[in-house]
Amino acid sequence: MKTRLHVAVVGAGAFGGWTALHLRERGARVTLLDAWGPGNSRSSSGGETRIMRGTYGPDQPYTQMAARALRLWAKYEHKWKRQFLHRSGVLWMASGYEDTFERGSIPMLAAAGIKYQQLSPGQMRKRWPQINFQGVEWGIFEPKCGYLDARASCAAVAEAFVAAGGEYRQVQVSNAGLATPLSNGLRLLDQHKPRLKADRYVFACGPWMGTMFPMLRNLIRSTKQEVYFFGPPARDAIYFTDAHLPVWGDHQSKFRYGIPGKDSRGFKIADDTRGPEFDPTKGERIVDPEALKEIREYIAFRFPALKEAPLVETRVCQYEQTPDSHFIVDRLPINEDVWLLGGGSGHGFKHGPAIGEMMAELILKDREPEAIWRLERFKNI
Repeated sequence: MKTRLHVAVVGAGAFGGWTALHLRERGARVTLLDAWGPGNSRSSSGGETRIMRGTYGPDQPYTQMAARALRLWAKYEHKWKRQFLHRSGVLWMASGYEDTFERGSIPMLAAAGIKYQQLSPGQMRKRWPQINFQGVEWGIFEPKCGYLDARASCAAVAEAFVAAGGEYRQVQVSNAGLATPLSNGLRLLDQHKPRLKADRYVFACGPWMGTMFPMLRNLIRSTKQEVYFFGPPARDAIYFTDAHLPVWGDHQSKFRYGIPGKDSRGFKIADDTRGPEFDPTKGERIVDPEALKEIREYIAFRFPALKEAPLVETRVCQYEQTPDSHFIVDRLPINEDVWLLGGGSGHGFKHGPAIGEMMAELILKDREPEAIWRLERFKNI
């Protein structure tokens, strides 16, 4: 009798959790490991919400991947009878002096079959009077996109994985011995079961990839990213919820984005500028007062009704940024039984179901990843 392939997946975030689930659904024996749990506060998949969008600029694979992810999110929502994707729409505000990103996105959206509308400033002002569109020359609106429940969907994926017969263990994996063939398996910080041996290993460790594999320290940089939630005044609160406002991105001198209020958590806003290096294990998650001051000034300009809005909540998460912002999907050069999956670079969460599907196919059918994902693209770094 042929023995089922046993795959150990390290990391239960958006990449690892979906990979484990897709592998299990295709018949593999799978063990999923995570030190702090799916969607925990230290992880890049933690927090309440993430954006689901197809606008990505020209000449990239992510719009097509987002289209596939949209279909998979819908499939699993139907299967689990739960909603994780909130289709509030996504609005991109384009400046007149530099709109290559938005212009280049239009043919990509059309090719992927993601619905979109091109809007004039007048059309945008009429639909969303709570936004000051000064400096905005035109916009893209994606009506079928919106935002995802992040932490909750990570937990749901892990639950579905276990219900399908997968094994989940909350345990820390040691980085000892990973630079050599894993003939004796992984070392675990567990006195009762200190070893785990499998046929294949997938490391989807988010911002810890460089800790696990020193060769990746210059290729996956963990950066501190601050997120703010403001409380709209009671008289205007409804206009800053997803019933009246889309997810939005403002591509001006800086790229800022936000998610409308949900469950009375407040109006979410963040600056996409890459922050300083950050230790995801020991870093104190306190926002910078100067950055908060700048965000307040921006909100007073772009959303005038929120000029005096109080800060009701903050979060510090992290991106795991690669030099070119593309993911890493490749085998470990010294051990072809080990797969590296990371470099979400702040935009990976939405793609989780599609990434997991792709990884399952690569592993079970022994295929090679596309060149855009491979480590060899960094050979001169």
